[in-house]
Amino acid sequence: MNHSSVSISEFVLNCEINSQQKSYTTPILTMVYLATLLGNFLVIVVIKINRHLQTPMYICIAILAIIDLLNSTNITPTIIAVLQDVSTVQHGLCLLQTILVLYLEAVESLLLALMACDRYVAVVHPLRYPSLITNKTVLCMILILNIITAIFIFPYMVFVAEFSFCNTNVLNYCFCDYVSMVKIACNQDPKYLNIFVPTTIVFGACPFALILVSYFRIADAALKISSAEGKNKVFNTLTTHLLVVGLFNVPILTSYALTGMGVKLSTEAYSTMIIVGNIVPPMLNPIIYSFRNKKIKGSIQKLFKGTKTHLEM
Repeated sequence: MNHSSVSISEFVLNCEINSQQKSYTTPILTMVYLATLLGNFLVIVVIKINRHLQTPMYICIAILAIIDLLNSTNITPTIIAVLQDVSTVQHGLCLLQTILVLYLEAVESLLLALMACDRYVAVVHPLRYPSLITNKTVLCMILILNIITAIFIFPYMVFVAEFSFCNTNVLNYCFCDYVSMVKIACNQDPKYLNIFVPTTIVFGACPFALILVSYFRIADAALKISSAEGKNKVFNTLTTHLLVVGLFNVPILTSYALTGMGVKLSTEAYSTMIIVGNIVPPMLNPIIYSFRNKKIKGSIQKLFKGTKTHLEM
């Protein structure tokens, strides 16, 4: 059928949630967002001002905190606004949010894999670590990760620009989402969703597999540690890291893979997986990767003690 395209100046977000759920969802999301902002901002500041923390591992942690800040700020305020019945988003801002979600998810996935490799070299090849993993190497790798992501995200930018809307401008979602746009676009084309298959493999399955292999090798090395305390410390760290990585990778990977393969998920199921994968890990990452670290905890304590002393003066 021939459709006449309509010029859309804004989108209306229709977050399917009843009034009773809104009453407790809004404050929970607000607290999660504030905790995410505070935690990640603290991590960035502490690593920035403490030159002893400006090493490969901590540089990765700081970059992860920046990505989490951007991703949470890109998504959570929009969801909170929609729950407060402020549901319209300007066309350009909606497209930007859509692309940023995909870009930041992809970069974070690759970065988590890089961090797992960093820990693998540190534990399995400790003597070679200083020569193999340097600040310059890590920064170059992060630049490469961003370039790879930009290349893979470019087709999505082209596709979003191709979309025409003739029936509705209502997105049945809590924020501007690529799949939701595909569903209401008049110019349906299999390529719009088929692209999820290679994207999921490159940015989901491969990094996740690399993380699992790295952690398996680290666990194997930990078994050779003579002290029970050393073993427990390594396994506790691996368990918590895998928990956060799983919370990020599994829901997003599952939702995108099934969508790319043509499986029709309910709006509620798809929303839950995407929102959990994007909102919960940014809040937990500072706790798992930073606040349990003695050096960062010590630096935060010094930061607040210095602030208190300054105020007393």
